[in-house]
Amino acid sequence: MHASAADRLLHHYRRHARDLPWRAPPGEPRQDPYRVWLSEVMLQQTTVAAVAPRYARFLGRWPTVEALAAAPEEAVFAEWAGLGYYARARNLHACAKEVARLGGFPTTEAELRRLPGVGAYTAAAVAAIAFGADCVAVDTNVERVIARLFALPGKADVPARAAALLPASQGGDFTQALMDLGATICRPRVPDCPACPLRNDCQAYALGTPEAFPAKAPKRQRPHRFGVAWWCRQGDAVRLVRRPARGLLGGMAALPGPEWSEARAAVQPLAAVRHVFTHFSLDLLIVAARPPDDGWWQPLDRLDEAGLPTLYRRAVEAALAAERQPRLAA
Repeated sequence: MHASAADRLLHHYRRHARDLPWRAPPGEPRQDPYRVWLSEVMLQQTTVAAVAPRYARFLGRWPTVEALAAAPEEAVFAEWAGLGYYARARNLHACAKEVARLGGFPTTEAELRRLPGVGAYTAAAVAAIAFGADCVAVDTNVERVIARLFALPGKADVPARAAALLPASQGGDFTQALMDLGATICRPRVPDCPACPLRNDCQAYALGTPEAFPAKAPKRQRPHRFGVAWWCRQGDAVRLVRRPARGLLGGMAALPGPEWSEARAAVQPLAAVRHVFTHFSLDLLIVAARPPDDGWWQPLDRLDEAGLPTLYRRAVEAALAAERQPRLAA
């Protein structure tokens, strides 16, 4: 890929950049690092469409990193509910506290990597987009563009190849140009190659098999687990607890119940929900029970304030629906 091709990509980006709430338009002053960092954490494993309204809500509630750092952890977890991958919420809060202690975000990729929960990608994204560092943040869209450009069967060489293409002092725009190209044109399926500014340099396009790159890893069979959630109702309130700080859904509000296992409990459920996590699927059986000593009574008309993750929100909905119907068979 020649410098002229990089210029074509940047020219295409200036004309067709996506209008995103966390992005400064090409040619305008760089975005606030807090907003860049917040958006990048939210966008991990989550779509732009899902993040956009939640991002606006977060900023409305905590407009600065100092405000987020001062917020109670439970409030951050509750606001995060529904976005999934809840360890991100814990890391988000821990990182905000450290940035506030430091008096602001570090400006280099290496220093950003030292912050809690900040990995290689997020550090490169903030450094490039917020501070203009000469680095490329490699997400799945960038991986796909670079792999096709050089017909790379795997992803190991992608970061080095991307870095070699980077025009000096263009880290932010070049990273976002590659991201946009992968999201809108160089799509996983049915890429719009005729509209691509890099098609004449693209080896996968020349081969006529762009969708073959990068090679897809074989799918692993997802294990299945079972869980029990205790449904404890007192008038118009339901008993909730807070899950342990560490582990899956750590620190989030939930229905009480024992740890999940690989065996189905011999219980008569009031209702059941199936939920698919990244590494396993789960059948959660909702069982009427006496309330545990820990936890609190949450009014049903204020359930949204509890910040239930999707699994337990669906479990509550299923239990309420089941109370209006005959009990399920075991």
